Amino acid sequence: MPYPSLKSGRLRFLEDPQLRDLDQAVRAVLADVGVQVDHPPAWEVFAGAGCTIDPDRHIVRIPSDVLTRALDSAPRQFVLHAPIPDHDVDVTLENVYAVAGSSALHVLDLEGRRRPAVHQDLIDLTRLIDALPRAHIMHAMVIPQDWPQVGFDRRLFAAILSNTTKHYYSQGAGGASIADQVEMAAVLQGSTQAVHTAPRFSLVVCFISPLVHGREPVEEMMACAEHGIPLWLEPTNMMGATAPLSVAGSVVEHTASALAALVLVQLLRPGHPCILATASGGMNMHKGSYVGASPEAVLAHCATAQLAHFYRLPFQGGSGLDACIPDAQAGYERMLQVAPMALAGVNFIHLAFGMIDQLLTASYEQAVIDHEILSAAFRLAEGFEVTPETIGLDQLRAVGPGGNFLTEAYTVRHMRDFLWHPQLTTRVGWEEWQAAHGGQDMRQRANRLARRLLEEHHPSLVTPTQAKELERMAIAFQKTAIRRAESG
Repeated sequence: MPYPSLKSGRLRFLEDPQLRDLDQAVRAVLADVGVQVDHPPAWEVFAGAGCTIDPDRHIVRIPSDVLTRALDSAPRQFVLHAPIPDHDVDVTLENVYAVAGSSALHVLDLEGRRRPAVHQDLIDLTRLIDALPRAHIMHAMVIPQDWPQVGFDRRLFAAILSNTTKHYYSQGAGGASIADQVEMAAVLQGSTQAVHTAPRFSLVVCFISPLVHGREPVEEMMACAEHGIPLWLEPTNMMGATAPLSVAGSVVEHTASALAALVLVQLLRPGHPCILATASGGMNMHKGSYVGASPEAVLAHCATAQLAHFYRLPFQGGSGLDACIPDAQAGYERMLQVAPMALAGVNFIHLAFGMIDQLLTASYEQAVIDHEILSAAFRLAEGFEVTPETIGLDQLRAVGPGGNFLTEAYTVRHMRDFLWHPQLTTRVGWEEWQAAHGGQDMRQRANRLARRLLEEHHPSLVTPTQAKELERMAIAFQKTAIRRAESG
C-alpha cells in the first residue's frame, strides 16, 4: 500500500490561453533553436525519428509532431518502489510528495559548526530524513568531502541504501555508473532482473542551461532506458543569466530542455517512466549568484507544474533556501516555497529539507524545522470538506446558543481529523513556554528533536552482510571510475 498522498492543484497562475502560448513557444524552441546534444550515439536515435541534426554544432532540432508522439507514449501514472511497500510512491498528475535535499558540500552540525561534510554526516542525515514522515523520497543530503570525488555516486548509493526505508532519488556520473548501481541494488533485491522490474531507485539527470545536454547525462538517460530505471529530467536555469530574465522565458527554456530529453527516452523505450523537473531560480543582480527562495522562482515552479500537467506529465520543482542559518529568514523562505507549490500541485517538492546557504550547506536543525513547515503547508493544501458531517448542524442544534462544544463526542471523534497538530511549534503563553521549554526558540527545539531522532531511529532492513558487500562494491566501482578518469 503506497504512501497516502495529498491531492492538490487548487492554485493556478495560468489560464488556458497562456498555457497554449507557452506550449507554442516551447515547440518553436525545439523545432527552430534546437538543443545541443554532446553524445553522437543519441543523434542517430533522434535522426531516425525525423529530427534534424547539425553535427558541427551538435544541435538537434525536434519537430512538433515528434514531440507529440513522445508525449503520447510517456506514462501518466507509475510507482516508485521502496524497500517496504508502505513507502512506495504512487506517481500521478494529482498526488503531491516531498523529496529530500541535494548534495551539499558542507553541513551545519548540531554543535553549530559549519564544516565540510563527511561520511558520517551522510549516514546521519539519511537516518534523520528517514525518520520524518513527510519526507517521502530519499536523496543524498551531502557529498562527503572525505571521499575521492570521482565516482562518489557509487559510495552515495551504498551508504544511502543501507540507511533508508524509502525510495532513493539517485544520481550518476555517466553511463557506466548506472550499470554499477543496478548491480549494487541487485544485492538487496536478489537479481538484476528484479531491479529492472521494480527498481527501488530512480535517477536524476541534470542539464546545463540554456539548452545543453552534455555527454554524461545523455549516457545516463540511455543506460536508464536500457535498465528500466525511472528518470527525473532536470534542467536548472538562472533567470537573467542562463535563461531569459522573465518568469515566462525561464519556464520556456527549462521546459523545452526537459522535453527534448523526454523525446530521446521515449524514442529509446516507449512508455519509460519520466518526471519533468527543475530547480531553476533567479540571479542576485548585485552579486551574480543563484537565488533559490525568490517569489519569481516559486512562480516559475508553480507555472511549470501547470504546463507539465498540460502535457499530462508529472512534475518536480523546488529550490533551497538562501538563508545561511535556521532563522526567521529561513522560515519565511521555506513557507514561501512549499505552501504555493503544494497548492499548485507540484507533484514532487524537491530540496524540501535542510538545504540552506544556496544549496551549499545541509542543516540538521533546518531539516526538522522544514518538516514542520511542510506539514503545515500540506494541511493548508488539503483544504476542507463540506459535508453534513463536517458542517455539524446537529451539533449546533444540540449545543445551542451559549453552549460548549468541548465535551461533545463529535469534538473528541474529529480532533485528529480536522486539526493540524505541530511537533515543534509552541502554542502556550510566556510562563508555560519558559517552564516547559526553558525559553528555547525554534532552532534550539529543533536541535533537541534532531538529536532524539538520531538516537532512536536506525533503519534495519539491510543486513550487516549486505551493507558490507555494498560498501565493498562501491569502493571497487569508484576505484575503476578513478582509473578511467586518470587514463582520459
